[in-house]
Amino acid sequence: MKDCRGILSIGVAVCGLLLSAGPAWSQGAGAGPYHVVNELKIGGDGGWDYMAVDPQSKLLYITRGNHVIVVDTAAGKQVADITGLHGTHGVVFSSDGVHGYITDGGANQVAEFNRQTNTIEKTIPAGTGPDGAVFDPATKTVWAFNGRSHDATVIDTATNTVVATVALPGKPEFPVSDAAGFIYDNIEDKNEIVKLDANVHTVVATWPVCDSPSGLAIDREHHRLFAVCDGGKMAVVDTESGKVVATPTIGDGPDAAGFAGGLAFSSNGGTGTLTVVKEDDPDHYTVVEDVATKRGARTMAFEADGSRLYTVTAEFGPRPAATADNPRPRPPMVPGTFEVIVVSR
Repeated sequence: MKDCRGILSIGVAVCGLLLSAGPAWSQGAGAGPYHVVNELKIGGDGGWDYMAVDPQSKLLYITRGNHVIVVDTAAGKQVADITGLHGTHGVVFSSDGVHGYITDGGANQVAEFNRQTNTIEKTIPAGTGPDGAVFDPATKTVWAFNGRSHDATVIDTATNTVVATVALPGKPEFPVSDAAGFIYDNIEDKNEIVKLDANVHTVVATWPVCDSPSGLAIDREHHRLFAVCDGGKMAVVDTESGKVVATPTIGDGPDAAGFAGGLAFSSNGGTGTLTVVKEDDPDHYTVVEDVATKRGARTMAFEADGSRLYTVTAEFGPRPAATADNPRPRPPMVPGTFEVIVVSR
């Protein structure tokens, strides 16, 4: 994810979300304002990056420096720790219900692991600095987007071998799949989105979008992308034409995006807010909640139906004085204060 967007001890960053009461709205059965239902005090040292919910087990995987912790959110505790890594960033799950993949940017590799035992079974070489990743169900491939070499490594999950390396026009951020053979990815330093053909491993379109896009989500049914950007905007993009059809207002310092149940989400660590945007129709969107959150909570994961969302943060000490070598120092995390915030309707 975006550099200096999170609190990651190895120097590459990302970020989250959380909520308070907000207005009600009509969105079908079970919909309504989101609110915090629990704060899980997980603790442990080091920062964090991407996180993801296993769709089968419902366990929450959080990358933390040189390891990945596994949290049972129902029990409110960590239940496993995947070690032997160097600088973890993203976690994705294959459709076989058994295997998952971790981008290990510190070792320029992707680690395949068993979701039943939470142990690494194989490591696969990638480009330089693999960061964001996505599993494409149409081709059963994992795409690892390499932040430093500006390309994507394509892995066949049947053989766990690299089948292609795709050059990109700049630094990639969060990717998504439309599950029909196309991959989309934000190019942060060029203010663009690229569309990639997952079958032939090529870039087929490049579209201007907004300032420094980071998180990306997709509404597959209505062919819409949701890119969260600097400047307090979410860009809603047509996946066929690349046209920006709407730009609802979000908070400052967004990093993660999500879409479920007719709602788009932006977690804004700069202002400590979660913005919830209702899809009135594919070209019209209404901000229905902009809820106070904790600063530093920027990275986000959620259940597929949007019923429960998760974010993480910690307490921080005073910011160090700026130096010539580090003109924008980040405040240190207070040891043992790492927590998972559980949000629900």
